[in-house]
Amino acid sequence: MKKLFKILTYSALGVLAVAVVFFVYFNSTFPKTDSAPDVKVEATKERLERGKYLVSHVAVCIDCHSTRDYSKFSGPVVGGTEGKGGEVFNKQNLGLPGSVFAKNITPAGIGSWTDGEIIRAITCGVNKNGESLFPLMPYMSYNGFTKEDLFSIVAYIRTLKPIENHVPEKSLDFPMNFIEKTIPVKSFSMENKVDRNNPVEYGKYLVQVAGCFDCHTPQEKGKPIMEKNFAGGMEFHTPDFTLRSANITPDVASGIGSWTKEMFIQKFKSFESDSAKNVSVGPKSFNTAMAWTMYAGMTTEDLGMIYDYLRTLKPVYNVVNKFSPKN
Repeated sequence: MKKLFKILTYSALGVLAVAVVFFVYFNSTFPKTDSAPDVKVEATKERLERGKYLVSHVAVCIDCHSTRDYSKFSGPVVGGTEGKGGEVFNKQNLGLPGSVFAKNITPAGIGSWTDGEIIRAITCGVNKNGESLFPLMPYMSYNGFTKEDLFSIVAYIRTLKPIENHVPEKSLDFPMNFIEKTIPVKSFSMENKVDRNNPVEYGKYLVQVAGCFDCHTPQEKGKPIMEKNFAGGMEFHTPDFTLRSANITPDVASGIGSWTKEMFIQKFKSFESDSAKNVSVGPKSFNTAMAWTMYAGMTTEDLGMIYDYLRTLKPVYNVVNKFSPKN
């Protein structure tokens, strides 16, 4: 009996030792990303203007990293909260395996970061200390940013009003707490280029960095359902209702196949006025997670090129019930 006990004890210790070695190895190996680039961004007038446009109306960093007022249609950003972070994404609102918090991206939150560390976080998905960011931050899409657009974003967010706001650390369930560390992208190419004179190519670029795929492609167990690429149905939950993203493929019956370019552009531009940003809605009244009031600031030219690209997608029939109030 004593011999058996010794064997079991040594076996348990052996398993524990292997687990410890694996834990140390895994955490010292992942995430596998290159060092932050050694760059210093010059804040020119052109970059500040371009950065504000991208942060506020295209990549809409302000969307997740601020407070949104869902007592109004489309949840416009609450003035004075731009970049302060703190919004929680969890099982209740997105079905995530844990709780993730939008970080403070004002100078009060990332003022000690180098320009290269900010660029690496945006494009590869690791923070200043090389720790992985949850892929709700669409760094895989942002990895396609051109160098100049990234420099413009960095220059602009440096000018945000510093807001002291302590944001909790994320808490992920097992095994996602390990899986997350394997997801960050290894590197970013400073040579990324896009031809603005090619409407479809530039439209594809805008669709990528605007994160359209991330919200308009439904998921199953945290993975995109690729046969429903851009076909809508991604769910967003609040205590009062469930929202679902729209089908933006060129399917005539359930997508935007019957829309003209003018109709597409006007849909966005109809949310550009101050009055459109202050439409009150009741707790169980129709609402949307789509940041219309932010995307409305895109130029008609850019919106037109997004339309041109979306028309090249494979039409997918997928009827979406975009709003379901809860009892």
